[in-house]
Amino acid sequence: MVIGPNPPGRLDKALARDVPEAAGLSRSRLAKLIAAGGVTRGEVILTDPRARVCEGDVLALAFSAPREGAARAEAIALDVVFEDAALIVVNKPAGMVVHPAPGSPGGTLVNALLAHCGETLSGIGGEKRPGIVHRIDKDTSGLIVAAKTDKAHAGLAAQFERHTVARHYVALVHGVPDAGDPRLRGLRGIGFDTGNVLRITTQLARHKLDRQRQAVVWAGGRHAVTRARVEEEFGAPGAAARLDCWLETGRTHQIRVHMAYAGFALIGDQTYGGRRTLSRKSVGERAARATAAFPRQALHAATLGFEHPETGERLNFSAPLPADMAALLAALRDGSSATMA
Repeated sequence: MVIGPNPPGRLDKALARDVPEAAGLSRSRLAKLIAAGGVTRGEVILTDPRARVCEGDVLALAFSAPREGAARAEAIALDVVFEDAALIVVNKPAGMVVHPAPGSPGGTLVNALLAHCGETLSGIGGEKRPGIVHRIDKDTSGLIVAAKTDKAHAGLAAQFERHTVARHYVALVHGVPDAGDPRLRGLRGIGFDTGNVLRITTQLARHKLDRQRQAVVWAGGRHAVTRARVEEEFGAPGAAARLDCWLETGRTHQIRVHMAYAGFALIGDQTYGGRRTLSRKSVGERAARATAAFPRQALHAATLGFEHPETGERLNFSAPLPADMAALLAALRDGSSATMA
């Protein structure tokens, strides 16, 4: 990896800033990597986290294989969309955590992959994240790719870092983004591209008071860009919408935070949408009940496209809406018909 412009003065802070987020390396994991002699500059092994680094420095990170038993294999059924010797693409159900963490030691995608793939998963992600190149939230459904070889892992991570991976999400939200909305014209970081495409550009960082949440910031944090296009409108004017969202960057909770910041919180998102509801008058009785009862953020990773890291072939995958979101969408459409009758 290459250290970017204006780096922090310390090695550990520079790595935390510049290592691709897709690599799934936490600050504690990076600290252990430095201490173990896994970071080199040329022929020099850097073991001091305070070592000085400069813009343009080329650093090599050497990872050991995951420790035996760090994450256990579990025979959990997977919806495999594609698989070969280098990688696997899975349609993850809502409710499944991607990798083990405190509070979620088992039942994760990693546990399922260890059983499905055996010993073939890439070790770059570390002992709890073998093969994991990127993540989607526990309660977000949809497509995720995992690497079986270190070469595939590095190649996929590089594509995520260059923002060449195509990822589109279906989101059901409160409100309807519109370039003519004067409120949006006055909101920092909000703009519209040709075709009434909403563009949200901010920095994202951990919330100061709740470390489980992310927040929009304007100093520090990580650059984040989300775009969204209205695909359908529901109910009374401005009540709700189905959006096609796509990412230029891939930050934790990015779509959820950005849409809530712009005033279009995802239906069912208790973390960022609060207690926001849709009234019977605006969307009809059935849709009002369905949205109030929806137990998760209405977000689905519907498409995923990238170049195969070993063959160079362009691969594109899609996954249909899961049953719960399909039912919610049907209720919203039914409500629209009712309010127009």
